Amino acid sequence: MRNPTPHSSRIDGVGLHLVIMQSISLNLIAIGIFAMTMFALFAPILNIPVVFPAGITFIIMGLLTFDTLTWNNRGVTLFLDLFSTAEQRERVLHHEAGHFLAAYFLGIPITGYSLTAWEAFRQKQPGKGGVQFDTTALEKGGQKPNQINLMLDRFCTVWCAGMAAEILSYGNAEGGEDDRSQLQAILKELGYPPSQRKQKQEWSTLQAKSLIERNQEAYQTLIKVMRQGASVESCEQIIQNQAQLKP
Repeated sequence: MRNPTPHSSRIDGVGLHLVIMQSISLNLIAIGIFAMTMFALFAPILNIPVVFPAGITFIIMGLLTFDTLTWNNRGVTLFLDLFSTAEQRERVLHHEAGHFLAAYFLGIPITGYSLTAWEAFRQKQPGKGGVQFDTTALEKGGQKPNQINLMLDRFCTVWCAGMAAEILSYGNAEGGEDDRSQLQAILKELGYPPSQRKQKQEWSTLQAKSLIERNQEAYQTLIKVMRQGASVESCEQIIQNQAQLKP
């Protein structure tokens, strides 16, 4: 097995956001195409020069191309994020709270979190939101097999905690594609065959579900304070206080 390269990590809601954004994007594209078609058809009737709708289309396509090549689709992501429903944002919140709770109890330092693309943008974080971690402390001296396995078990559980939280809260997991991709990538790098990777993911999901169930009150309180935009330190203090109240 090869040792994973030390790096900072961000476990995020990209998978769940991607499902949401794809649905919104398809609807907006359909509406946009319909609107431009109607505009082009009725422009002559309304004595509007045909060059006008063509110009608008050219400008929009130019902006989209610039956003894709220069900004890695960040502009489109921020725009689509405006159309997320309250229910969708609530699911993202439950997903990220699962990651946060698991990371806290497994001793993985949390450096920040964001629940929307706009929050991630303001924090100068890439992507569409998520929980950020500092993995340096965990990876110091991680050359020994037992240390690698311990670190791997912790991170696999945290990667699966978002999906586990959704399953416990909603009965299914719509997000987590990016989490699964990260988990599968590191397991592949470490030499795990496909069958063992699947088993590791299933085991990690069960571990995450068990952790959240054992700390359900802390999880629910964490959701409330994260919804209010509490700092990482405040969130961790809330979890600690709830853990101390357990019999």
